[in-house]
Amino acid sequence: MAKVIVFGNEKGGSGKTTSAMHTAVTLLKMGYNVAALDLDIRQKSLSTYIENRATTVKSNNLTLAMPICIKLEISDLTYDEIISGMISIYDTACDFIIIDTPGSDTELSRAAHSYADIIVTPINDSFVDIDLLGRCEPSALNVVKPGVYSAMVWEQKIKRAARDKKEVDWVVVRNRISSLDTNNKKNIEVAIGKLSKKFGFRVVRGFGDRVIFKELFLSGLTLHDIGITDKIKLTHSVIAARQELREFVAALAIENRLLDNATC
Repeated sequence: MAKVIVFGNEKGGSGKTTSAMHTAVTLLKMGYNVAALDLDIRQKSLSTYIENRATTVKSNNLTLAMPICIKLEISDLTYDEIISGMISIYDTACDFIIIDTPGSDTELSRAAHSYADIIVTPINDSFVDIDLLGRCEPSALNVVKPGVYSAMVWEQKIKRAARDKKEVDWVVVRNRISSLDTNNKKNIEVAIGKLSKKFGFRVVRGFGDRVIFKELFLSGLTLHDIGITDKIKLTHSVIAARQELREFVAALAIENRLLDNATC
């Protein structure tokens, strides 16, 4: 039975697509069968990333790990039926289904969240992004109320539990953490710690603000493709990025999720 990993955040530019693609290729490299579904009907970033990868494979005669790209088909069915139907088609053929959602609140995105085994929420390390998780008062950084995204996730977690009797593992990923030890950085650390306890998510470290991630998209490549193609030069920044990727995937504890479900 395929495990569903949803990459979600109602704010654009947080690194959802980069994280989704690198997670998909990592799982492929680990020997799993992976399908990918892009719910961003307008921008289609993940679909374009995979298309760019296919073009690079063809034009350079390369052999690269490729996820199955699920084509989103809108019909007269409810959004819930559309998502559940697509998942059921690939449920036995794949070990994982990666779903990338738009940086906005849509009914399709909500439905996808309700079918997630793992929700991965990349955020930039700023209070603008944290506001989506929860509103904090400025003095002691105590949580005042849930943010719009936290409220939505909570609703979908309840729906998942009621429908399937399953829990959702929610992981918030801190991207672009400043290397400087500033008061703002310390305040974000305190605030996100309080929010995680309040709303039940885990916090892991993600990716730095590196040029390499911006360059990889156009050719559809990932950090796993170093050595397969000369399009990626091995630099100190790339080495650091690969370490970030290893730590990110390890922190998601995806294989633990497989073991947990196997014993249910």
